[in-house]
Amino acid sequence: MPNIKQQKKRVGQASRQRLENLRWKSTAKTLMRRLKEAADGGDATAVGERHRELVSWLDKAAAHGGLHRNTASRRKAQAARLLAGKKS
Repeated sequence: MPNIKQQKKRVGQASRQRLENLRWKSTAKTLMRRLKEAADGGDATAVGERHRELVSWLDKAAAHGGLHRNTASRRKAQAARLLAGKKS
């Protein structure tokens, strides 16, 4: 446990940031799962909607620093491959 006031503050900030980053990552995983389920279901409208939702979330996560931009790009590419595979 830190004794210095600034270090106590940093511990609290790190804890809040950790939770916020977890929210970005967890929601991204959930949206990817929903996209996969929609693709397996075969409803093209739902797949497109889920894909837009996921891409938007990944862009926001990268902009806020919750995900690295390369990670967000990789996951968007995975989603696009999933979308392309189900269109044909």
